[in-house]
Amino acid sequence: MEIIIESGKIEEKITELLSLGLFEGEKEPTGIIRYIDTLLDGAISDTIKNGDFTGELNQTLLLYTHNKIKSRRLLLVGLGKREDFNLETVRSASGKAALQVRNMSLSSYMTLLYGEDFGLPIETLTQALIEGAELALYSFNRFKTEKEKMPKEVKELTIFVQKNDNIALVQKGLTVAKIVCNATKLARDLSNSPSNDVTPQALAEVAKSIAERYSLECKVLERSDMEKLGMGGILAVSSGSQQPPKLIIMKYKGGKESSPIVLVGKAVTFDSGGISIKPSEKMEEMKYDKSGGAAVIATMQAIAELRLPLNVIGIIPATENLPSGSAYKPGDVLRHYGGKTSEVISTDAEGRLILADAIAYSTNYKPQAIIDIATLTGACVVALGTHASGMITNDQNLGKKVIDAAELSGEKVWQLPLWKEYSEQIKSEIADVKNVGGRAGGAITAAAFLSKFVGNCPWVHLDITGTAYTQEGSIEKTYIPKGATGVGVRLLIQLLRNWS
Repeated sequence: MEIIIESGKIEEKITELLSLGLFEGEKEPTGIIRYIDTLLDGAISDTIKNGDFTGELNQTLLLYTHNKIKSRRLLLVGLGKREDFNLETVRSASGKAALQVRNMSLSSYMTLLYGEDFGLPIETLTQALIEGAELALYSFNRFKTEKEKMPKEVKELTIFVQKNDNIALVQKGLTVAKIVCNATKLARDLSNSPSNDVTPQALAEVAKSIAERYSLECKVLERSDMEKLGMGGILAVSSGSQQPPKLIIMKYKGGKESSPIVLVGKAVTFDSGGISIKPSEKMEEMKYDKSGGAAVIATMQAIAELRLPLNVIGIIPATENLPSGSAYKPGDVLRHYGGKTSEVISTDAEGRLILADAIAYSTNYKPQAIIDIATLTGACVVALGTHASGMITNDQNLGKKVIDAAELSGEKVWQLPLWKEYSEQIKSEIADVKNVGGRAGGAITAAAFLSKFVGNCPWVHLDITGTAYTQEGSIEKTYIPKGATGVGVRLLIQLLRNWS
């Protein structure tokens, strides 16, 4: 979608539809909306007085202007209560407006910048507005052949800016928003794609293509490399599949000769559970088990486009987890990169096994921080539902950075503890650790397992099992269509932008 920035006289703007955001419970419009209301002989204030429009968040009401201004239609969009207004309000209302425009089969529309007079940074408001619209209009249609049944494309959005002094700031917000939205869409595409389309090899090819396009370094370790390095976790998990595993390493050098930040993303392109096989119901959703890796690949693309003054390394262990005569088994003992051993209690706790190798390998770079992101445990969904990702850290300063980025991006996280007692649950009688510590505290014991491989490095683990895709219990958001959410991309980009 092309996005244009304009200012001037609002009544002279020719557009199919003009979107206006109004707060809940306010008796009459204010500011520029009051001016428009005057031009329309009080049509907006009449709808408020009559109770036809209350301003509740995401409520919409369509009005026709009858040639009193150049815009043919007005779409009133509720912003909720003024005291609750924030960036998530903007994303949500903007997404609702975009969906209404698409449902009306309009190809273009104009919107006021919601909250331009509210006091929030104009650049950030713009980014949130565009994220709401662009991400709401996302659809995954690669495998559909009946094109005529697909929604009509919205080709153009014009943002009307009231103050000329804000135009440069709006343009900055637009530039960042387009990069962030493209990265989020990439992550959604990769996560939504079925496992026969996005294999570990295909994922590696995507990473290589991005690296070539954006001048990143990209190296892919093959099975033989992993055997030499002793990456027993990835080798074991992949042993039941005919698809060879890949360890994808993407490097961005935007800073001085400083220690990098390492992002590690789990990419199990399909997870059957292996020998500890999952129930068949909803097993098709296990294509989403590559969402962490997809988020890291997409984030690497975005930071290269943004040219952040940082050094960042993305490491993505990619494999399938399938049962076969050659598959690894419960009771096996694996030797990970660096020498630590783990006892396999369940082959369906495979994510921590491949992440252990990747995280241990990442310590070679002596990073400032390691951040891993993974659809790791169903236990995290039990703990937090589908409304927030679980966060566990060994460094509260790093954790605070992630929480701050989550607040700005709207991708919520909630910290869980990492007390010594949880490590007691994963002690093994025959190896250093075991990969399952029982049902109690399952999200935390999984993170405790990973913590054994980070050394002394500041580390944050993000469990996105409940947030990576829409599922039972997911609260509907206007800018998150059914399927993969692309969660983690906007959070990680915001984290790295704040860092720089």
